[in-house]
Amino acid sequence: MRLAFMGTPDFAVPALLALHAAGHEIAAVYSQPPRPAGRGQSVRLSPVHQAAETLGLPVRTPARLRTNAEEHAFFRALKLDAAVVAAYGLILPAAMLDAPRLGCLNIHASLLPRWRGAAPIQAAILAGDSESGVTIMRMDEGLDTGAMLLSDQVALTPSTTATTLHDALATMGARLIVTTLGQPIGPGQAQPEQGVTYAARLAREDGRIDWSRDAAVLDRQIRALTPWPGTFTTLDGQVLKIGGATPAPTPSAAAPGTILDDALTVACGQGALRITRLQRPGRGMMDADSFLRGQPVRRGTVLGA
Repeated sequence: MRLAFMGTPDFAVPALLALHAAGHEIAAVYSQPPRPAGRGQSVRLSPVHQAAETLGLPVRTPARLRTNAEEHAFFRALKLDAAVVAAYGLILPAAMLDAPRLGCLNIHASLLPRWRGAAPIQAAILAGDSESGVTIMRMDEGLDTGAMLLSDQVALTPSTTATTLHDALATMGARLIVTTLGQPIGPGQAQPEQGVTYAARLAREDGRIDWSRDAAVLDRQIRALTPWPGTFTTLDGQVLKIGGATPAPTPSAAAPGTILDDALTVACGQGALRITRLQRPGRGMMDADSFLRGQPVRRGTVLGA
């Protein structure tokens, strides 16, 4: 098929590579414009942009689409069979949704209608869901409301992190979109009205740890929000990033946030968490033993105070 591919982050790269390997003609790749990143704020291409250039595919990076009549006309002129969208980051207007012969298909990282929206991977872990997955859907003008074409699921375990789930679903999405395009594409199945949930866009403040919450909830928060936006607390007034923790069986009547032992076990509203990876300002992420060798933390210290 003659396709356009529209995506930006790492999640979308396996799908682009799989479609190219399957022999589809990719007439254009759309991605977010290059932006400053890293400590030096050097301008970087998105992961999809980099992958497309490696494959020798033409890349377009419009900053906006809704009122971009010139881009609408260019998109129509491509005479596409379909467009494949995966975490692109821009909303497609009707003029573009209706241009391909078979419409625009989205690779969405949840089992719709659960977790429509911007952060479905993190939302599934935060909520303690037992499973997640990928849905291939027809796009319409709603927020992830289109008809479903194909889906698959994966179990979530107490060790599932945003990173491991992201990678599993990216691979799954690549497989499912190749399968979808390899068979007749029907109208799809309408999403049920019951069971709709929304995964809002994440902000840095979502990563602040409130030690008065249950240890199980905080464990999910750390697993869901690492590496982005990251979870954090404070120690002696300095921000302390938390990169990993495990629930600890230590019972305690201490105030939430109190360090209970010499292994960074922290009292929570219910239960306790043992911090296993953390990062102080100006340093890299390290394991708890390495951190404590350089900066011992006394029992009774209160985090987040």
